Parts: sequence; C-alpha cells; structure tokens
Amino acid sequence: EAQNQILASDPRAYMLGLGADGPTGVFGTTSNMVEQFGRERVVDMPASENAMTGIALGTALMGRRPIMVHMRMDFAILAMEPLINQIAKWHYMYGGHMVAPLTVRMIVGRGWGQGPQHSQALQSWYAHIPGLKVVMPTTAHDVKGMLIAAAEDDAPVIIVEHRWLYGIKGYVPEEMYRVPLDQAAVVRKGNHVTLAATSYMTLEALRAADMLSEIGIEAEVIDLRSLRPLDTETIVASVKRTNRLVSVEEGWPYAGIGSELIAVMMEQAFDWLDAPVKRVHGLDVPLPYAANLEKMALPQAETIVEAARAVCNR
Repeated sequence: EAQNQILASDPRAYMLGLGADGPTGVFGTTSNMVEQFGRERVVDMPASENAMTGIALGTALMGRRPIMVHMRMDFAILAMEPLINQIAKWHYMYGGHMVAPLTVRMIVGRGWGQGPQHSQALQSWYAHIPGLKVVMPTTAHDVKGMLIAAAEDDAPVIIVEHRWLYGIKGYVPEEMYRVPLDQAAVVRKGNHVTLAATSYMTLEALRAADMLSEIGIEAEVIDLRSLRPLDTETIVASVKRTNRLVSVEEGWPYAGIGSELIAVMMEQAFDWLDAPVKRVHGLDVPLPYAANLEKMALPQAETIVEAARAVCNR
C-alpha cells in the first residue's frame, strides 16, 4: 500500500529489484504493482546487485526517487561499493549541493533451513556508515509510515524487514502518513528493567515481558525502530526509570547494536544503572542449517527472561 501510494503521488518514484514484477512479488510486497504502474516503473533486474544499485544511484542523481528491494540482505553484500562508497557519501562530497535519494529494502530472517549464507543480520554494518539512515520497523503501522517517510527523504535510507513479520497484522490507516525515522517507541511500560529490541526481537521481548510479569518483574519494552540515528534520549529516559537494561538483537555480539547501547549507557546513564547491561544476541557463529541448531543459535523469549532475571537479581 505504501509503495502504491508513493508511486501514485510522485511520478519520479519507481521500484526495482530482482523479481519485483514477478508473480510472487518479493514475498507478496510488490504484488500486482506492475499491472498498475507498468514495467517502466516496476522494473525487474538481472541477478547483479552491484549493477542494479549503480542504476539506482544514477537515476537518483538525475532526479528520480528509486525504491530498491533485495530479497535477502545477504544479496546486498554484492552492492556494498556503490552503496557505501558512493551513495552514502554523495551529499557530503558535494558540499550539500547534491543528494542521492534512495530507499533500499533489505529482507532478513531465519527459517526453513536458509543456512549461513542467507540468514545473516548485518544491519550493524550499515548503521556504522555516516550518510546512511537505517531503520527496522516492527509493526504494520510503522513499516508503512517509515517507508513513505524514507521515500520522501533526501538521504539514502536502508529499511530492514524481517520475513517473520510479514504475517503479523495490525491497524494501518489507508491514507498516506509518515512515521519519523529517528524515534524509538515505548511499546510496553514497566519499572524494573528496560528491554531494548529491534524488529522481530521486539515481539520476543514482549513475550518475555509477559513471562516476567508472572514472577513480579515489570519490564519496559522499547522498539528501537531506528538504528541510525539512534534515539538515545528515549532509551536513557527509560533506564533512568528502571535502572537496568537488557539489549535484544538477532545479530552477532561483536560490534553489534548491543555494544553501542552499552556505550550510550556508560556515557549518559552510568550513575542510574543498578546492574551491568546484559546483551541478548545470536551466537557468534555462522547460522546453522539444521532447524534445531538454528533455534539454539538465536535468541528466544526464554533467553531474554534469563537475562532480565539476572540484572534484577532474581
């Protein structure tokens, strides 16, 4: 719906990506768009992520506003040169006189034996790069509003979508609306511990909060939504109320989002912490193919409960 409204309202906007015009429509997210807007605005691409990103950059510089989709974040690794070396730097290199408005949808997520090359959560890579905005919406409401906001932004924006969220339903207004690309959301109030999570892990954090409530621990759950810029103000304000923090992410621990949250706590909220910050994350290994090993390698609600109990000394 967001993409349909963007293309209908702005003739400069167009979609491109491997299978964007196909019958399955990238997990259903581009279905029937080619019938409405034609193949000049919903453009299939050959399996060359580097080339398609270069095309997106070139057209953006000529005044178009492309939305590019990668069916897996792993595929986008092949596009790192134009994305990191060119698009992220364009505004800076030309003293603010030129922009490269590009929205890139990257799909992550585990399941059905994707293995170590098709299940990676690499969002902290992109969040490391000056010039890029990186967001991870969780709810249907937020993904529509953030996609519209990203398409209208003059900066390149990476939108990271988890496959397991495509089946989650929620209220979404029919009209066009925008959700800010720099604000976290407090999705559950609590006063004993803050759980700061991203994307599908926000749902696991909410499940963990329900479990913790049964033993008398009231967790506040924050959906980070944006990784760069990071809404440190909301996170710090929560920790000043709860005095404890557990970060929750699907990615690897080394130089991950949890590492950045710990640095923020040390710099801005150290005097309010009653316990060391705990990180919940994927194991520091390539993701196994087998379903039982994959489950062991990734965080679950129970993992979050253990971490929260530890910081609460319970």
